Amino acid sequence: MADDTRTAVLIGGGRMGRLMADALAADGTFELLGTYDVDNCAELDEAAPAADVAIDFSNRASLSHTLAYVRRTHAALVSGTTGFDEGELASIRSLGEVAPVIWSANYSLGVAVVRRLAAEAARALGDFDIEIVETHHNQKVDAPSGTANLLLAAVDPEGACTVTHGREGLVGARPPREIGVHSLRGGTVAGTHEVHFFGPDEEVVLTHRATSRQIFVMGALAAAKRLVSRPAGSYTFDDLMFG
Repeated sequence: MADDTRTAVLIGGGRMGRLMADALAADGTFELLGTYDVDNCAELDEAAPAADVAIDFSNRASLSHTLAYVRRTHAALVSGTTGFDEGELASIRSLGEVAPVIWSANYSLGVAVVRRLAAEAARALGDFDIEIVETHHNQKVDAPSGTANLLLAAVDPEGACTVTHGREGLVGARPPREIGVHSLRGGTVAGTHEVHFFGPDEEVVLTHRATSRQIFVMGALAAAKRLVSRPAGSYTFDDLMFG
């Protein structure tokens, strides 16, 4: 290992974990010390070696072990695991007391830009009706997607609107200050997100299409490279990429 090579551990051995391992090997910035999945994630509590960064694409069941690892080693944490509730996300952000930490539901630079554009459009378009539609492959277990929730937060940062997850029956006229969030599942779609703004006689649509998971892998790798040189704290993807 070269003197300037950093070290990493992977948490999660699924599709994203395997792609991440390949990207780490091809890039050469980080030496991979180990991968921890459902069969051995308990080793993170005490046995796993200390690394400069832990990259987490696992599931919420592994969270306690991820938290224990970062608190024990002070490794930087890049987390892309979705499906967490607000309390669990708060526990991840609290790791910023001892290490540099980022959690993002989406590490695509394009999605980061769409999120910024959606926030600006919501401010500029005032009373336009807003609907968010996300589409993913038929194996995705959570809905709506973490990215859809990020876009929802962008267009309604104060949580002032009523959120409706799909509609059925005689729901009546669409009330003001309602945002519809819709989840489509099928095939092998890597991820498509649309934010629709409906006004009188016009519609604005912001769309992001992922053709493979590789964009998330490369974004997470870019985030890891920047995060390891930061002081302890909780960061956003925007902080690292646009700050």
